[in-house]
Amino acid sequence: MSTGTDRHVAAGGGANVSEREAREVAEQARESEWRRPSFAKNLYLGRFDLGLIHPHPVPSADAEAAGESFLVSLEEYARTMDGARIERESLIPDEYLAGLARLGAFGMKIPAEYGGLGLSLLHYGRALMLLGSVHPSLGALLSAHQSIGVPEPVKVFGTEEQKRKFLPRCAAGAVSAFLLTEPDVGSDPARLGTTAVPTADGAAYLLNGTKLWTTNGVIAELAVIMAKVPPHNDGPGGITAFVVEADSPGITVENRNAFMGLRGIENGLTRFDNVRVPAENRLGKEGEGLKIALTTLNTGRLSIPALCAASGKWSLKIAREWSGARVQWGRPIGKHEAVSQKLAFIAATAFALEAVFELSASMADAGARDIRIEAALAKLWSSEMSCRIADDLVQLRGGRGYETAASLAARGERAVPAEQQLRDLRINRIFEGSSEIMRLLIAREAVDAHLAAAGELASAEADLAAKAKAAMGASGFYARWLPGLFAGEGMNPTAYRDFGELAGHLRFVERSSRKLARHTFAGMGRWQARLEHHQVFLGRIVDIGAELFAMAACCSRAQLLLSQHPERGKAACQLADTFCVQSRERVRTLFADLWHNSDAADKRLADRVLGGNYTWLESGVLDPSEGTGPWIAEPAEGAPAREDLHRRYR
Repeated sequence: MSTGTDRHVAAGGGANVSEREAREVAEQARESEWRRPSFAKNLYLGRFDLGLIHPHPVPSADAEAAGESFLVSLEEYARTMDGARIERESLIPDEYLAGLARLGAFGMKIPAEYGGLGLSLLHYGRALMLLGSVHPSLGALLSAHQSIGVPEPVKVFGTEEQKRKFLPRCAAGAVSAFLLTEPDVGSDPARLGTTAVPTADGAAYLLNGTKLWTTNGVIAELAVIMAKVPPHNDGPGGITAFVVEADSPGITVENRNAFMGLRGIENGLTRFDNVRVPAENRLGKEGEGLKIALTTLNTGRLSIPALCAASGKWSLKIAREWSGARVQWGRPIGKHEAVSQKLAFIAATAFALEAVFELSASMADAGARDIRIEAALAKLWSSEMSCRIADDLVQLRGGRGYETAASLAARGERAVPAEQQLRDLRINRIFEGSSEIMRLLIAREAVDAHLAAAGELASAEADLAAKAKAAMGASGFYARWLPGLFAGEGMNPTAYRDFGELAGHLRFVERSSRKLARHTFAGMGRWQARLEHHQVFLGRIVDIGAELFAMAACCSRAQLLLSQHPERGKAACQLADTFCVQSRERVRTLFADLWHNSDAADKRLADRVLGGNYTWLESGVLDPSEGTGPWIAEPAEGAPAREDLHRRYR
């Protein structure tokens, strides 16, 4: 279904696309030139290669010095900012943006030769942690600008001329955005409706369409736009990336969206009506847009684990202070087992959140390694676990957890924004690929070796002859691969003994990795071509791998800290040990649920719900969305006037 006018459909955008066509578009964008293996992908294949993550990678001395020096200045400035003001006014004040620009925060990831700071991903993430603790909208603004906005795709895919034209502006504070999603197109780019039609002289493209949830789009000076170019005489067409000046004639910001959290985020709906984009603003070749988008998102996703780690750290601080000070039945509530269990979960998981981020970012900084799965796993696992922490914190604080910080302050109590954190974190399970999409993306990589080996055997469209031929080839692969899944280092009681008390957890990870591969093979054998439709099964496979990755990250980080700061390292080992104990229980439950579950019953019931069998159950309530509530007519309090949209900071 088109998201624009009929002429967009005629140009090939937004038309109905088959499942196979949609999959082919995504497959064509997959990276195939990585020079070093993926640790996480190997986990799904039953290969626990500890050498890929241990010793834990560390930045060079120069990178460490530059990063820490910037963080000192950033923390000094961050202490002058008021997160409550952002929450109250639903805006990041202009002076905050100006101050961040003076510090160089808009160019943290931009190389120094183009006016940026050239920080590592590790220190960039630590900076986001710091700013996100002031207010998550600050993290969202800078992440959207640098992780997925103009700087990253131009840095990686731009020509030298494009880099010199755009990167210094971005580093100086020109806000940028990344526009992919459309009102009717989310994670299915094959159905993209926005079009870019070449002009007759080939000097430009005419952009038409609508983009939704354009983070930073309301205030951006520059934006990367993904649009579909129709095939033409001078080019192949396809999804293509463009850098677009946000004040170009024909661009209209039609709404500044408001959400349950991230009150300061500048996110809107943007329409393009014959917007002229010079051909020299095209990034890469025609048809390379999706590859550019997915590559950008690979590292872009690492900003979310950083912000999740920040929330975990803050939650631990608040939980510790409250559990020690609040007294019930004659002793601090932290001494009651029902509360101490939550406190232990928050502390152990906060350590794991930081370990997962630091390992993933350090691996990305090392370069040339396939970190797609690490980034996706880190984003998926961190966004899910940080929400659990936030929910536990609200429960732990009781009524004060549910009450707003402003209300607490109004009656003289400490203004702890626990409920705000719960609201703010929730978007991370949707941002840059929902948890469901992340599981499908990772699952596709997890079963990739099986699909490649099976060939036509895993195709629902292959005939019997093709399947028979494919079976011969698959048997050779499995004859080599399967025997290795039944024995490994995890069965050796002295394996990984350099890790001391954590060695047993690494042996568990190794054994579970092989067990995971065996179960994936069993699923492939049972369902063959239908395996990809068993998304809940594959989701559990992915979640097991995520827990194993987090356990390995914790052990590696604890050893790093032990070598750097012995006393802190001992405490880190205690945190890692408890986390692994908790994680192992979750892994055991997930393994059990692979084959003993309610999936079939759930599917039958869902089909009946979609068939309208239970509409009688919906009676007796009113649906506010079918009315015209007063909130529709009035803008949110503190929101800028419509005429101010899009030019607020110029």
